[in-house]
Amino acid sequence: MTCSPATARWSCRWSDAKRRELGYCAGQLRCPERAGPACHAMKQDDTKPRPRISNYITVEGEKRLREELDLLWRFERPKVTQQVSDAAAMGDRSENAEYIYGKKRLREIDRRVRHLRKRLEALTVVDKPPSDPSRIYFGAWITVEDEDGVVHDYRLVGPDEIAEKPGYISVDAPLGRALLGKAAESEVWILTPSGPREWYVLRVSYQGAR
Repeated sequence: MTCSPATARWSCRWSDAKRRELGYCAGQLRCPERAGPACHAMKQDDTKPRPRISNYITVEGEKRLREELDLLWRFERPKVTQQVSDAAAMGDRSENAEYIYGKKRLREIDRRVRHLRKRLEALTVVDKPPSDPSRIYFGAWITVEDEDGVVHDYRLVGPDEIAEKPGYISVDAPLGRALLGKAAESEVWILTPSGPREWYVLRVSYQGAR
């Protein structure tokens, strides 16, 4: 297949038959020739041990974790503790559903409180844009286009924040790692079970959601 530079990024798309021919729909995960060295380097990197989760968080993310910790410790735990005490006073604890449930809930709260305290101690809050705002770093808002021409808006955040809003992706995720350091008009490759997939960076911003 021949890709003309003038026909834009996604003018050369592979059919399922072509993907099988290239070998990366059959589990071989070969990089197509047009992917160039970036895809092959990404393939080699994929075999390396995964690093620990990142200890970065946005200002908003840290605020949410502290609010959750405060809610659990100052309000939820005292309330459940009182419920357990009241249930225990009713008699046989072995058949007391409220007592058994309350104790279970207390254990869940205590586990979450320990986790939040430990994470908050380890986290570094990123509250300023990078020195080069034209490139993708932690906290960036990114607009990318996939191979099918679909445009996506993402924000690069820490692993503790990805459930907060749609479009939040972790810097530890494959796409997040591939995007780090890239600028607008860059192409990135992600190795997936069905083969390499290409993404094109349209915009980079640190001004918040559009």
